[in-house]
Order: sequence, then structure tokens, then C-alpha cells
Amino acid sequence: MVGENDSKIVKESVFSLKVGATKAPKLYGVKTGVEGLDNLFFFSEIDEKTGKPVKRFLGGYPSYAVINITGVSDTGKSLMAEQFAAVQANEDKNIGFITVESPAAFVSNSLKQRAKALGINPSKIEEKIFFIDVASHYILREDLTSFFNTLAYAIKKYKITRIVVDSITGFYEEKEMMARAIVRRFFNFMKKWHQTALFISQKRSGHEEMSAEAAGGYAISHIVDCSIVLSKIPILTAYQQRMYKKPIGELIRLFRIDGCRLCGHDSRVHLMEITEQGLVKIGPPIENLL
Repeated sequence: MVGENDSKIVKESVFSLKVGATKAPKLYGVKTGVEGLDNLFFFSEIDEKTGKPVKRFLGGYPSYAVINITGVSDTGKSLMAEQFAAVQANEDKNIGFITVESPAAFVSNSLKQRAKALGINPSKIEEKIFFIDVASHYILREDLTSFFNTLAYAIKKYKITRIVVDSITGFYEEKEMMARAIVRRFFNFMKKWHQTALFISQKRSGHEEMSAEAAGGYAISHIVDCSIVLSKIPILTAYQQRMYKKPIGELIRLFRIDGCRLCGHDSRVHLMEITEQGLVKIGPPIENLL
């Protein structure tokens, strides 16, 4: 603990808006790989002719954003991560895929299936996706210094610019009191290395369906740049049947962007589906059903 006599002035932490603007990377869209999602992020700029603000679609996730995708099991979180990795690799970007729940060998098979469903030849992306297999190497889960050193090595060696962590929850599942500190370390690391990153996090089944609260409380949503919430609702009542225009017993999936500090976003609740090919697609807002 730093005492009063040990304190100092950190002059390099103070600078003007003009200087700060020169340090900020350019904002652009990073393709999500999910149909219907790319145009849900936007920014406003002044039209030179009219002098009025106009909306410009970003065309993907905001660049260099740390994005939290959360939901209960079987809501499409890992599918969205795999679609992102496959499409970005197909765009000739190098991906760091951190497997925390399932060993990398099993995830590789799933990624190949996702690529095929997207119309991407798996052989084209095999040299673009690099695994950091935390599931098979316990030390990387327990010793974060070893983990970040390993990830920094991979980023430098393979020129990685996109990161997927599936799941971030696995790093603190037995120590939720430390969740905020752990997530903050991940967030700061991604910013330092200028990564566009997806953190997959698990919601407890008792949490409200469309909240961004994941395991570890609000640890993630209050730190990351953007949170996306996925949910599923079984049609069990006549009211739900009328509202969603689906028969009783069918499952409805919903999607919502809970917030994004880097750019504008569509904040409405949207219908979502997982196709027979295992692809997540974002549909219209549910207000269209009413």
C-alpha cells in the first residue's frame, strides 16, 4: 500500500484533449460474421452540404473495442465468437482464440464447421487462427502473469489483431470476489495491444433474461466497451403465442446491445435465430411483431 510519504506526481498521465486525440486509433467497422448485426452500430457526422448530423453505419463491431457477449447456455454465444473468427480470418486477419472451457482440438472442429456454413473454405483460414489452449494447460488459468506473457508472445509472433476469449467467466469461476480485478486486467491488456476482442461470459439462469449481468455480477458490463445480451424464451402461454406468433412449445431467441461507449448502437430487442447449419442471425426488432 502506498503511503502519503511515498506518493508522487505522475506528470505523464496529464495531457490535453488535442494530444489525446492524436493517440486515439481510427474508428472503423470490423465485420461480425453475423447476418443482421453489422449495421446495428453507427456514428454521427456533420453533412458538409446541410450542416446537419447524419447517421453512418459502421459496418461491424467498432474497431479496438472490447465486447462482452453474455447469455445463459445454448443462446449462441460461442457460435457468434466462431463466426467472428472465421470471417475475420477470411479477411486475412490473424486471430487469437483463447479456449477456456473446451480443449482447442475440439474447438477447431467446430470452427471448421462454422466456416463451411458461412461458405468459407476451412483451408483458407487454417493458418490465420491461433489457439491459446487454456483448457488443456491449467497454469494459464491459475497464473494470469503466465497467461498474459503467453498471449503477448502469440500476438507479437503471429501479428494477431483479433482476440476471442471463450469464456472469460472461466478465469474467475471459483473466485468471483476477484472478478472485477481479473476482467480489468484483460481489458487493459487488450487496449495496450490494440486488439478488437470478444469476451464470452456466462449468465446465471436466475438473472433477468435481458440484463447484462453475468457470473461475477456487473464485473464485465461496467468495464468493457460494449455488452451484447442473448436470451431464449420458451413459448408456454397463449399470450406469448399471440405476441411472438409461434406455437406453444417453440423456443424464441432474443438479442440486445446493452450499451456501447465507442459509437452509437441500436438498443432495441431483436429476434434472433440459430439456423440448422449452426449460424446465428439477427432478425427484426420485436416491436415489428406488435
